[in-house]
Amino acid sequence: MRSRINIGTQYNTGFVGRRRLLLAAMMSAMVILVGRAVYLQILNKDFLQDKADMQHVGVVPVSAYRGQIKDRNGAPLAISAPVQSIWVNPRQLKESDSEKIGQMAKILSTPEKELRAVLKKEADKRFVYIKRQINPALAEKVKTLEINGVYFEREFKRYYPAGAVSGHLLGFTNIDDIGQEGMEHGYEHILRGKIGKKRVIKDGKGHVIKDVENIKEAEAGRDLVLTIDERIQYLAYRELQTALIDNKAHAASLVVLDAKNGDVLATVSQPSFNPNNRKELNSSRYRNRAMVDSFEPGSTVKPFVVAAALDGGYISPNMIIETHGAYQFGRNVIKDVHNYGTLDLTHVLQKSSNIGVAKIAMTMPPEYFWGVYSKLGFGTSAGVGFPGEASGALLDYQNWHEFDQAALSFGYGVSTSILQLARAWTALADDGIVHSVTLLKRDEDPDAQRVFKPETARRVREMLEHVISKEGTAYQARVEGYRVAGKTGTVKKAGAGGYTDDKYLSVFVGMAPASNPRFIIAIVVDEPTSGQYYGGLVAAPAFSKVMAGALRVYGVEPDGVENMHLLLSRK
Repeated sequence: MRSRINIGTQYNTGFVGRRRLLLAAMMSAMVILVGRAVYLQILNKDFLQDKADMQHVGVVPVSAYRGQIKDRNGAPLAISAPVQSIWVNPRQLKESDSEKIGQMAKILSTPEKELRAVLKKEADKRFVYIKRQINPALAEKVKTLEINGVYFEREFKRYYPAGAVSGHLLGFTNIDDIGQEGMEHGYEHILRGKIGKKRVIKDGKGHVIKDVENIKEAEAGRDLVLTIDERIQYLAYRELQTALIDNKAHAASLVVLDAKNGDVLATVSQPSFNPNNRKELNSSRYRNRAMVDSFEPGSTVKPFVVAAALDGGYISPNMIIETHGAYQFGRNVIKDVHNYGTLDLTHVLQKSSNIGVAKIAMTMPPEYFWGVYSKLGFGTSAGVGFPGEASGALLDYQNWHEFDQAALSFGYGVSTSILQLARAWTALADDGIVHSVTLLKRDEDPDAQRVFKPETARRVREMLEHVISKEGTAYQARVEGYRVAGKTGTVKKAGAGGYTDDKYLSVFVGMAPASNPRFIIAIVVDEPTSGQYYGGLVAAPAFSKVMAGALRVYGVEPDGVENMHLLLSRK
């Protein structure tokens, strides 16, 4: 009996000892863990931070693709290409990576001294761009260096395949892919996409090692399809550049319109700039003169005066006008370059007689005369959505003096852009209907309105064909095989003390084929200095070459008398 009790006592004693030993071990482990936690979180917290940085979940932006800009046939004029940008968190850089930073500078063609100076200056920041919008292949080379604190971001860079040919029209975007000028700026709300977001897992180098989920899908911008025909745009660019150089001019602008619907097929300004080369981006070069500059159109408005007077019944088609000497308006005197004597309506336009057209203008009531100019669009913006486009100016008839009406008849006292002037000429080209103009493709012109009777427009077109004859002022505007109708303008530029005697605008507007016009081309050359300054000698040659090319590209049949046998043989 006693032996059994001893055995039980020994058993209990052993159990209690083991229990105490286990508890002691557990308490020791807890003390060690608490001590370790205190050490890591308080005394050496950078260790845990580094561990956390080795792999963590984050939210990153997803770049949105900017919409393309295309010409009427789908040819790309502005596209976006994926690129990489490199940024750094200076707080995460380590001394041990100093050599790698030098290697990165060499890869990026950045002066090492300059890079290190930036990193030193921004040492307290968490975000500093090192290089933006670089070739992805270069970014991959930098990634292989595995530098702590260096990160990579996908972006898009805008590229313009036509370069300087369409630079003034398209404009450009800034480093953040936001439109700054031209169509890029004017239609930013259409082209710009919406940035998305996604949750990812990154490693300690900032590399995305796994996509977790899409939080918000990026939305690509919409494409913009223009009325521009890249082929005609190139022709216009080339010939206008030649005109600028040959005439040693300050600047020049040219517009090509579809005579039947107001589509802008080409718009060019010189001197040009290449939007792919940001070193050229200064305001003196990238201003689109065809859209934003206004000027007095001179004699190019004379056909409207004749058409308005005929249409309103204020003159007859057989009217004869005496242009001898001078036409006196109080203190103002109207003169012609030569004494043309007695002229009919056709020869008033052919010789560009200021006296003749002024006398025609004075047959009309001011309100009616002003109303025709207003319907043609003078004093009203062309409304194509181009930033800063000119409205021009047309003084209300109630504020006219007698001479104002006479001056308006030969293009002084009214201002217009070259685009607005080309728009007005659609009224003559499309049998009396003036079209609104557009840079965006559309099915029809909803704002077309009649200004002249069809027979009036056709009659004036026939008169304007004589301007292109040897006896007219624009023989150099002729196009072989086609009947051409047009009008020159030679305008004195306004200066501080009035009109100058040595600075001119050389202007020409014309259409072809005259029998059924397909295109209208308007050109202004600003301050030619090579010796010639008449519109028929400076602007008309460029018109001829661009028109010939446009007619050829579109396969328009010739209507010249010398080609009638060709037309008959085809039918």
